[in-house]
Amino acid sequence: MKDYRDFLAEVLIPEDKLQKRITELGAEISRDYAGKEILLICILRGGVMFLTDLIRHIDTPLAIEFMAVSSYGVGGRESQGQVRITLDLNCSIQDKHVILVEDIIDSGHTLASVIELLETRDPASLCICTLLDKVERREVNVPVKYTGFTIPNKFVFGYGLDIDDFYRNLPFIGVVDLERYQP
Repeated sequence: MKDYRDFLAEVLIPEDKLQKRITELGAEISRDYAGKEILLICILRGGVMFLTDLIRHIDTPLAIEFMAVSSYGVGGRESQGQVRITLDLNCSIQDKHVILVEDIIDSGHTLASVIELLETRDPASLCICTLLDKVERREVNVPVKYTGFTIPNKFVFGYGLDIDDFYRNLPFIGVVDLERYQP
């Protein structure tokens, strides 16, 4: 496995800026849901780092749950358009205030499918909190209520986002130089 510095084009969002914004998001969620219990559903695997940092800054009583959703083929970097639920929830979301926690949204197709499924389960409310939003790639409207950063259409990695299942552990968001990256 190569050292990420061999193909890092730029650090798009440094660690300190990430953590500052996550703290702000936690405060926004705490304010908006004051007096309510919330259920945060983390979309695995990319959202885990974001979730663990985010919940440290939410003062409202909360529970967490996980879903695994795939719309990419093995080693894929472009969505194939067909969404598969590979891990479903272990609890009912009926009458609960649900926030989906996602690492990145681009076309919106995957989350639109997840929202459609979850709405059939009758939550009291349902919205999305995403760390990264590639608005210029959006093809489907999804209810994004909380956005960490709007980013350009670049292939990013680090802080939960992978390249071929690696580099999720980096504390920043970097941009891949695709000319220098060789799997």
